Amino acid sequence: MDTTTELEKYIDAGTAEIPADLVIENGTLINVDTAEYYRADVAIYKGRIVAVDKDVSDYVGEHTRHVDATDQYLAPGLIDGHIHVECSKMSMTRFARAVVPKGTTSIVSGLDEYISVIGLAGLDEIFAEIDQLPLKVFWGVPYKTPYTIPQSTVAYNVNAQDHQKFQPQERSYGVWETVREAVQTKDKDTLSAVLTAQKLHKPIFGCSPMAKGKDLNQFLMTRVRVDHESYSHEEFLEKARKGIHTIIRESSVTKFLAENVKAITEGAPGVARHTSFCTDDITARDILEKGHVDHLVRLAIKAGISPMTAIQMATLNSAEAYHIDDQVGSIAPGKEADILLIDQPGTFNIETVISKGVVVVERQAEQLEFVPPKRSVEITNSVKCAEITAESFKYQVDQPTGMATVRSIKSVGPFVRKSRKVDLKIKDGCILPDAKRDVALVSVVERYGINHQHSRGFISGWGLQSGAIATSASPDDNNIVVAGMDEADMALAVNELVKHGGGQVVVNKGEVLALLELPVAGIVTDLQPNELARKEVELKNAANQLGCKLPDPLFYLSFLPITAIPDLAITDGGNVDYTKLEYFDPILDLTK
Repeated sequence: MDTTTELEKYIDAGTAEIPADLVIENGTLINVDTAEYYRADVAIYKGRIVAVDKDVSDYVGEHTRHVDATDQYLAPGLIDGHIHVECSKMSMTRFARAVVPKGTTSIVSGLDEYISVIGLAGLDEIFAEIDQLPLKVFWGVPYKTPYTIPQSTVAYNVNAQDHQKFQPQERSYGVWETVREAVQTKDKDTLSAVLTAQKLHKPIFGCSPMAKGKDLNQFLMTRVRVDHESYSHEEFLEKARKGIHTIIRESSVTKFLAENVKAITEGAPGVARHTSFCTDDITARDILEKGHVDHLVRLAIKAGISPMTAIQMATLNSAEAYHIDDQVGSIAPGKEADILLIDQPGTFNIETVISKGVVVVERQAEQLEFVPPKRSVEITNSVKCAEITAESFKYQVDQPTGMATVRSIKSVGPFVRKSRKVDLKIKDGCILPDAKRDVALVSVVERYGINHQHSRGFISGWGLQSGAIATSASPDDNNIVVAGMDEADMALAVNELVKHGGGQVVVNKGEVLALLELPVAGIVTDLQPNELARKEVELKNAANQLGCKLPDPLFYLSFLPITAIPDLAITDGGNVDYTKLEYFDPILDLTK
């Protein structure tokens, strides 16, 4: 918030009484407010745009820096309308290093994965890191934590009282990721969070995959404003017609842009004015190879969206949806100086990036260093599990031999899991996994030292033949998830993660094949993005050696505890049936 003195200086800068720090000259403005292209110069003072005119020479002083935009177009900085930064496995500093050069200058996030580990008070350390970066984070207070139904274990549970305390604060921009199931079950903390937001006139961010008809109408009674979960263009169009600002999600594992954009190209063109983009969950490798929100702009244009409309979707539309268009979303006096110099709208290749009034990238050359802060003991000592043995992962039953009919969780996509009935052998009182029948053991280990819960179940669709894979980065609760064909390898995998303070690992026959350490809250790293991308490839290749053929085995594994994904999940509390929102016993029958 500006002080009166600072505001007075901005007012003087607006009339050129104080010279600009930076001017951009000779470019063609992409005016997303009026859908026009025209010649304009831009003057910037203290990180804010003070003039957008044909000539800003009156704003030039002795020390004003000049950026020549001849033959280039000026676009607003891009906005990711919904992202779990932590799922990138990059710290905030490294994430900014990856995405700002790609043109993303603002994101909307709940930082909920951090909260699950270090609590709301621990966010002070994360916000201090963010404040030093050329990246704006518009934070929504998570509607609650954990998101799981039934409730799994996290280090901190966000509740109604937290919303009453944090929503009025300057950093809060609304309620993050209100899932439909919490409304459906009339969860008291969720309803209180929604009412608090309504009283404060702050937007409610929704999450309602596959909601339609009466289910969608029920959800909309909360006055939810935005939603990023549509599996089909018909679902997308119904939500838009019912007043939701619809967000097209294109993540590393859930690629819905080609399908969702049909709501515009084959449905109602007017939907585009109330549509924006998000990446939700994205890897370092994808960002470096394809881009970030800029990649989505290019995909939309390729799918038949006009360049102006695609750029509006990536900027102004998102800003308006989240009530942040007074700060970002367009190039206009009074807005934050987030400006991209691109080759032309149709190809949208970014050459220069200015964020918070600072030239971060000039002619594709980075101008800033991104230095992570010193990490506290609290954030680097968050995995609190005792050493675990192979015996802990055996699925024991009350008969020594025979057959067990089990309900296995079959992954048919990252966000679709179905029930599979399969018969498995019992030997020495334990149900055995079966590589030929594509059934592996799976387990979730509580990592906070709170209740030492340890669930067990079965998964299919992975193709694992041997070994084990494990991750401590696993939304929504970030407990340790491990899957494998050998209990000793599963124990080794978990113990390796505990030893390193968190991470992702692939092991086979007692040997560690690949390891990514995630020492920051057990979920992210300060490795450079390119180094992290290399580690991601190593993990995937190692998982492939075990027989796994999934596109991204560690990502799929990390999503298993998300109970909002139909139809089945597993948390530290047990196996979960999404359709009933309750635990289920994976053992259907035992025969001798």
